[in-house]
Amino acid sequence: MPPLLAQLRQLLPDDGTVLEIASGPGQHLIAYAKAFPTLRWQGSDVDPRAFASIDAWCAEEALDNVLPPLTIDASDPGWPEQITTPLVGVIVVNMCHISPWDATTGLVRGASRVLAAGGALLIYGPFKRDGVHTAPSNARFDESLRAQNPNWGVRGIEDINAVAEAVGLQAAVWNDMPSNNAVLELRKT
Repeated sequence: MPPLLAQLRQLLPDDGTVLEIASGPGQHLIAYAKAFPTLRWQGSDVDPRAFASIDAWCAEEALDNVLPPLTIDASDPGWPEQITTPLVGVIVVNMCHISPWDATTGLVRGASRVLAAGGALLIYGPFKRDGVHTAPSNARFDESLRAQNPNWGVRGIEDINAVAEAVGLQAAVWNDMPSNNAVLELRKT
């Protein structure tokens, strides 16, 4: 987590609200809230059973900068209707490769609707560049994902950019991360 937090320090402003898509039990969300106490954080997940864990983490850590989580399915085009104020950031960690492509397209399209001007969609995970995996381990990982579910797999930055540019987000800036991962930074124009 520390390398991701260091990267987020460079990419997020000092105040505003950030939405995490696919928070799961909330361990990343809580780490963000502790590391960035002047930001408000809102978690989400497709499965509301995760919310009890998020609530317990917040109570244990006595965090007052975490908003109640939302039930969000990124593939549902209506998910942005739950967001009532423009966001400075939307972050997702390790979702795009373990979900169908329509979850990634829904994430990008939805983020374009909820981000304030200059706000960032930050997508963490493994990606392909120019249709090529960045490491042999990522190619093997992609094969294993597709064997589990043919709708899953490591996504290409060019495919994400095509969706982003069609909805008013700038092409992704690639930020290298450990273990052959990256943070794609897509800003709202």
